[in-house]
Amino acid sequence: MRRNLLRLATAGSVDDGKSTLIGRLLFDSKSLFTDQLDALERVSLARGSGQPDLALVTDGLRAEREQGITIDVAYRYFTTPRRKFIIADTPGHVQYTRNMVTGASTADLALILVDARKGVSEQTRRHAFLSSLLGVGHLVLCVNKMDLVDWSEQRFEEIRSEFADFATKLDVGDLSFLPLSALHGDNVVDMSEHTPWYPGPTLLRHLEEVHIASDRNLIDTRLPVQYVIRPHGESQRSYAGTIAGGIFKPGDEVVALPSGRTSHVTEIWGPGGSKIDEAFAGMAVSLTLDDEIDIGRGDMLARPGNQPHQDREIDAMVCWFSDTAQLRAGNDYSIRTATQNSKVRVTELDYRLDVNTLHRQTEADQLALNDIGRVTLHTRQPIMFDPYRDNRATGSFILVDETTNQTVAAGMITARTPGLTEATSDRGHRATGRRPRANVVWHNSAVERTQRLSEGATIWLTGLSGSGKSSIAVELERQLIASGRPAYLLDGDNLRHGLTSNLGFTDEDRRENIRRVSETAALFADAGTIAIVSLISPFREQRRDARKLHAGKHLPFHEIFVDTPLEECELRDPKGLYKRARSGELPEFTGISSPYERPEYAELTITPDQGTPADVALRIRTELGFIS
Repeated sequence: MRRNLLRLATAGSVDDGKSTLIGRLLFDSKSLFTDQLDALERVSLARGSGQPDLALVTDGLRAEREQGITIDVAYRYFTTPRRKFIIADTPGHVQYTRNMVTGASTADLALILVDARKGVSEQTRRHAFLSSLLGVGHLVLCVNKMDLVDWSEQRFEEIRSEFADFATKLDVGDLSFLPLSALHGDNVVDMSEHTPWYPGPTLLRHLEEVHIASDRNLIDTRLPVQYVIRPHGESQRSYAGTIAGGIFKPGDEVVALPSGRTSHVTEIWGPGGSKIDEAFAGMAVSLTLDDEIDIGRGDMLARPGNQPHQDREIDAMVCWFSDTAQLRAGNDYSIRTATQNSKVRVTELDYRLDVNTLHRQTEADQLALNDIGRVTLHTRQPIMFDPYRDNRATGSFILVDETTNQTVAAGMITARTPGLTEATSDRGHRATGRRPRANVVWHNSAVERTQRLSEGATIWLTGLSGSGKSSIAVELERQLIASGRPAYLLDGDNLRHGLTSNLGFTDEDRRENIRRVSETAALFADAGTIAIVSLISPFREQRRDARKLHAGKHLPFHEIFVDTPLEECELRDPKGLYKRARSGELPEFTGISSPYERPEYAELTITPDQGTPADVALRIRTELGFIS
């Protein structure tokens, strides 16, 4: 069985237990070699510790062991029967934020550690925001040292709630929470008997099961050329590099940029000189073409109909690394992207970001150590790029101070295309995660949201067919209207008569169904109406996408789980669907032949013993603050 690779990085404040957690993960999963264990025990004994100090597994520098902190990024590799892992253990100190950025820049998932006694700190927020900014799509908040707060569920919920509120401002599609003790191994590899109230998986199980395949960009085909290979005595040249996006196959038509000349791929060579039939993002390969084209380092191969942007004006978010200099408008640097170099000038510092509140400080005139801000850059030569959220490899860069040759900043290019307005990039593209069309421009309304007659929101009811969602939703709409709050019911069955009538029940159609309903609900909420959505919506990822869409537009989103057991739903069977599913007449029916993924942390869970639909609707209004 082929096991795919998950890259993860640790983050969080110093002394929150990042290195110990990684050591525990390796130790309990039996991923340490005998000589490593011997060295660990020997060093721990010499330091007077009665048991192996697992933090030493990753703290390799002498200064790290002397101070008991992580300074550099330490990489560790291990494998389980289900997946391969590369772990980047990053420092927690503010002064080593640059190293944290380095470790997280290639990660698929970030473990944000929090000391259960101290709770969410400024460094927690900074690292979470940086992870979001760096395009890490999956965050796991590990509430560590739960043993020191007597395994208090209340304390865990306090931290979970505080961080969840902050995370609504981030662009993160997958957020999970884990109570654990890295020192004692609770909920790391094995479930803890101290947290019977925690329903989720262990950390290792979560890492093995988290879905990352769809995170790869397999659409925008890109090969930044790093090296041209021309064997002695042979006229055929090949172009080597790591594929930054998409899929290449022999016979594909490609365009060489910036020259714009086209050709076709004849052969693809993989590691070790083996010929392969296709290559995709992340693979190091060399390609041969059937035409002699002048291609050199810094050029890029792409598809003629799908090319990266080429521009001298770019907008970007940067994290400033230098403690001896500051970024100011007018400063000159060298910009280095995937394989391109150019002189660049900072033409404007748009704002500095407060990492605690994510407030934009537009009055700021400089960025100092660890500051994050948005800038406008002007390069001497046009550079080829994609927006960072579309492609992390071709959308990132570093700034180098040419007088000291030091790297002073890391940057992520935001969508800057001629004719693409801030409204388009921030409101449309960021909120939906879909690429905007170049000839479609977002038109701002002349009415601010605060000028609407009321504040809108979306209440999303999910649960099995027959769970009672629709009855609750109907009563909730009635009560809200009666109390003077604008509300509108978006029922799944009703919508399939019109808005989604052309969709079936395949996975692809279900995904599109949720997307359309999410967009519609967000429009209602933006207009000041409470959108009540009643949909089975069986998959967590799609519900997360709906939440993410609303978060991107700063709209309230409340997930309500109508938790009625399958057996009771079957007994009710108001539409006779279960009976037809059991007979095989309805394939892929949720709960019978297709899974339903229970929400991990819905805002509210409703069970059948909580009263009539009127009682439940009143409770929802009360719990969510919709009582006039």
